[in-house]
Amino acid sequence: MSRIFGPIRQNGYVVRDIEAAMRHWTQVLGVGPFSYLPHRRPEDFVYRGRPSTPECSIAIAFAGDLQIELIQVHSDTPNLWQDFLDAGREGLQHVSAWTDDFDAAFERIIAAGHCCAQQGTIGGGIRFAYFDTEAHPGTVFELSNLDTEPYRSAMAALREAARGWDGSEPVRQSPF
Repeated sequence: MSRIFGPIRQNGYVVRDIEAAMRHWTQVLGVGPFSYLPHRRPEDFVYRGRPSTPECSIAIAFAGDLQIELIQVHSDTPNLWQDFLDAGREGLQHVSAWTDDFDAAFERIIAAGHCCAQQGTIGGGIRFAYFDTEAHPGTVFELSNLDTEPYRSAMAALREAARGWDGSEPVRQSPF
């Protein structure tokens, strides 16, 4: 648990090929099923103080209570995910804490001296903000409001699907 951000609920991996990454996680690591959101553009996206319009595909699954998120970028508009890839990296790019009071948590993090590097909304109301917290190559901290309804119920359903997953239907359409 971070005393500044809260409990880490998600590991976010930036990948060059999301289909291959999902196959690896499901077939090699046995983690799944993945809920897949292909070719999405976050709304109200701001990168380092300027509007941007990245397009990405996202896949999420649970390994116990830890959410695994895979992100593939499909555009070259400015964003931290592309910065990560441009630096020659692929893999763990962020860890995330979830809150039920995004504005208060965001202000607390800013007051602690952290700068917001990018933020936006996706999936009909899921807010996110990534902060300049890179201490070792690549990994930054994300704050999201996934701890609110209806997302809490959707995350519980995905977590439950992972608990009883028998390996069938490794990739499913996302409810978002």
